[in-house]
Amino acid sequence: MSSPSSSRQSASGSSRTVDAKKPQHRAPKGPPSHEIRIIGGQWRRTRLKVIDKPGLRPTPDRVRETLFNWLGQDLSGWRCVDAFAGTGVLGLEAASRGAAHVLMVEQDAVLVRDLQDNATRLKASMVSVQRGDAVTALGRLPAASVDLVFLDPPFDGPWFEPALIAAAKAVPVGGWIYLEAPVAWTAEALGAFGLQCERHLKAGAVHAHLLQRTA
Repeated sequence: MSSPSSSRQSASGSSRTVDAKKPQHRAPKGPPSHEIRIIGGQWRRTRLKVIDKPGLRPTPDRVRETLFNWLGQDLSGWRCVDAFAGTGVLGLEAASRGAAHVLMVEQDAVLVRDLQDNATRLKASMVSVQRGDAVTALGRLPAASVDLVFLDPPFDGPWFEPALIAAAKAVPVGGWIYLEAPVAWTAEALGAFGLQCERHLKAGAVHAHLLQRTA
């Protein structure tokens, strides 16, 4: 994402100049932040502030738009899990498009706080936020109890296979898993989990897969 402009504009559009004789106030301390934008549904165009953290990769607008085109836009009544939630933008998109319940799972305490704050701001009663390990949380779900699982684990970790195993059990035959990964998963590798790739998109260094449980 591009960084905010360093110059501030006045209401009339002209740049403000700083009087060198006046004391300059330091920016408030705290982690740097940027905004994410919900692109569809009831909260379309809503912008939410999220902090910048190493390894945090909000799914880009273009990829999200493509994903929800694949899914059919209207998720009314769906039960979803945003594992490795991070900014929560995938889960919030699902909630905005009518999902009946969205569970967001995130390990980082600061991100959990931000997820809760954003859900409160949106009055998103269908969203619940849980702090914890994503794979463990998926493994505790009743079999075939959710319609869609979002998986976007850290690319440098060992979570892909255990997350896919747990997610495949959580969705029914015909259910969906969205996976972001640094490489394209082969049909043979996915078949071992009873999954097949219905759609695939490469966006920069990210491979986006829409997977369906077949067995």
